[in-house]
Amino acid sequence: MRPEQFPPIAEAAERRGVVLEFVAGRLGVRPPADGDHGEILMWLLERCLEHRPDLRLYPARWLRLSCGGLARPDGLLARRRAFVGKGAWADPEDAVMVVEATSSDADADRRDRVEKPKAYAETGIPVFLLVDRDAGSVSVHSEPEDGRYRSVVTLAYGHVVELPEPVNVTLDTEELKEFSR
Repeated sequence: MRPEQFPPIAEAAERRGVVLEFVAGRLGVRPPADGDHGEILMWLLERCLEHRPDLRLYPARWLRLSCGGLARPDGLLARRRAFVGKGAWADPEDAVMVVEATSSDADADRRDRVEKPKAYAETGIPVFLLVDRDAGSVSVHSEPEDGRYRSVVTLAYGHVVELPEPVNVTLDTEELKEFSR
């Protein structure tokens, strides 16, 4: 499939309740989010609003990737009103950070821990935050260079996590223990 063929297919599938992505040259189906997944995103949204009122965490916003792919990260942090007057597909230069919270499906390992960090780094997204519900940890990927993140810091839930420039938010992840499997 060519990347330009994907948007109408994804939009038609979404009208039927199915979320598709096109990452690493592969068509993927995103599983429905459970209640804990939603609470993690709301927790992060509240922290971002508290510390960075100039930014917004947009849930499930379509994102164009430099590799020709199209992803739907769980959250996309961008300046306030970045998408006013724009269509459904966000350009990567608007993204300050992307967020993924792992799901319980069989594809989660490859999709969230391998393919997406690579695709986001190749695209130049400054920060990628992975909330890994299976491992009970948070991984902060930053400093994208040559198709990978030069810095990856992983800490177990309960630690204080620093989201670097351009995000500049400190997260106390103790509350995430409530949403772990």
